[in-house]
Amino acid sequence: MTSATTSASPGAGSGSGSAETPDLDEVERARLDAAIADVHAGSATWAGLTLAQRVTLLRQVRTSVAAAAEDWAVTAAASKRLDSRHPLRGEEWLSGPYSVLGALDAYIDTLTRLVDGRNPLDGVRISRAPGGRTRVHAFPLTGIDRFLLSGFTGEVWLEPGVTPNGARAGAGLAQRTPAASGGVGLVLGAGNVTSIPVLDVLYELLAHNRTALLKVNPTQDALVPVFLRALAPLIGPGFLRIVRGGPAVGAHLTGHRDLVHVHITGSAATFDAIVWGTGPSAASRRRENRPRLTKPITAELGGVSPIIVVPGEWTDADLTFQAEHIATMRLQNSGHNCIAGQVVVVSSDWAQADAFRAALRRAYANAPERPIWYPGSSSRLDTATHDYPDALVLGDRLLVEIDQEEDAAALQSTEYFAPVLGVVSLPGSGQAFLDAAVSYANDRLQGTLGANLLIDPATEKSLGTGFERAIAALRYGSIAINSWTAFGFIIPTLTWGAFPGNTIDDVGSGIGVVHNALLLDGVERSVIRGPFRPFPRSLPIVNSGGRFTILPKPPWFVSARTGAQVSEGLTRFRAHGGIVELLKTLAAALRT
Repeated sequence: MTSATTSASPGAGSGSGSAETPDLDEVERARLDAAIADVHAGSATWAGLTLAQRVTLLRQVRTSVAAAAEDWAVTAAASKRLDSRHPLRGEEWLSGPYSVLGALDAYIDTLTRLVDGRNPLDGVRISRAPGGRTRVHAFPLTGIDRFLLSGFTGEVWLEPGVTPNGARAGAGLAQRTPAASGGVGLVLGAGNVTSIPVLDVLYELLAHNRTALLKVNPTQDALVPVFLRALAPLIGPGFLRIVRGGPAVGAHLTGHRDLVHVHITGSAATFDAIVWGTGPSAASRRRENRPRLTKPITAELGGVSPIIVVPGEWTDADLTFQAEHIATMRLQNSGHNCIAGQVVVVSSDWAQADAFRAALRRAYANAPERPIWYPGSSSRLDTATHDYPDALVLGDRLLVEIDQEEDAAALQSTEYFAPVLGVVSLPGSGQAFLDAAVSYANDRLQGTLGANLLIDPATEKSLGTGFERAIAALRYGSIAINSWTAFGFIIPTLTWGAFPGNTIDDVGSGIGVVHNALLLDGVERSVIRGPFRPFPRSLPIVNSGGRFTILPKPPWFVSARTGAQVSEGLTRFRAHGGIVELLKTLAAALRT
């Protein structure tokens, strides 16, 4: 999940500005330099902590995040113009404090294993995946996750050639050598999802032994007081400093000589501006391979995400449920997600194609209305309207159904970052369709962050090993089967990032991964698998061999009537425990 823009500009040094690097006044520069000096001093303190002390510290952070959870979710919802009665306010519980609490629990478990002299992968099942890959079964790892999220599993696939023994040997990353300081890194925070900046800071500390200077996106300025309270145990010893500001601040920080690394969640355009500069000189820098930024940089930058619908024999209930699923993939957070599904790929030979399209139109139109709040999104919606003047306009959202004569190039190459959903058709059925859809996603759609695939249990079974080969052929960093890749975002033991291979010259959806609470090395992708049918249709007697789940409708669905109540309840349970609270939440979930 990423913002479409990040307030950072390129900077070559920490001194004076130029046409490309807006200058700061002396007071502001002194404030930022003092913050950097603080985290530099903190880096030595961090390197001196034992693993046991780090576990204690993370538990303190967990306590302070739990205490701030309600304020966090309420402030985030208000910043997106969702009042206390809005049915989608639960999104801010799950994508904010819930995600951070889950990550802290997972990191605590990994470090505790290391403290006890165990490997982070002890007790974690490891198997083989197609193409000589090693597969780490990274979710669920706890009994409560097996129960609450029954039917959902997650795997981390390592790069070809990494053996199971190699996976175990590399697990732990920088926490295997905690005294080796990684220096100080700069985190340029996302503006759309409130957990992203915090999760990125945790990864700097734990995967790289880097203390961090976090510059929040201006869209999250209202959250800064909450972050200061929630992360106070990291701020006090100098492991973290949080600053605000626009392009001039970003320019000063990205080029500062005392920051050894940059991590950005944002857009490819912002990444290129940081690395190569802006204006006429940027093109010549590229030609001459003279990047303006000379320090390492990692990034998560989004893309155009496919939703591949494999034809099969679906019931009317299947059509309705999966149409609401797709509407959720596009409309959660008003479409302001890097991982929002944008292009639905359907078989033109599917007997139920027309019924599916009708169900999708209904689900898309009936989703609760909400503000388009992210800066610039309204203009991108206007761009889509201009690109596709015959698109179906449903309130503040656009549904683009591409026919054979219509040009899909804009839809395939533009991350609209707004409520714009497209539907394209390819011929074929069974394995032939799936293989064609995989090739289409790989070759025609911009980016490699995440791909979604919907397939009924009987059809998946009929494809046999061909289905797994098709999954292996998808060049995406996160793949969700009968789920949405955003589910992988909130599961901390999975990884989040683009498919490997991008460079600063052609950054695509980014470089490197985050989250990864098992601290695995050599990661290629994460694969999430979910139930095709909800409870009670997930019962074996009616499910054709599909996955069982206790969830009648996931609370993150935009169509979940009690989603806000369930999301808040799950977060409170994650924060504080309590069987009574959990039972109330489960009762609410059954009413969705």
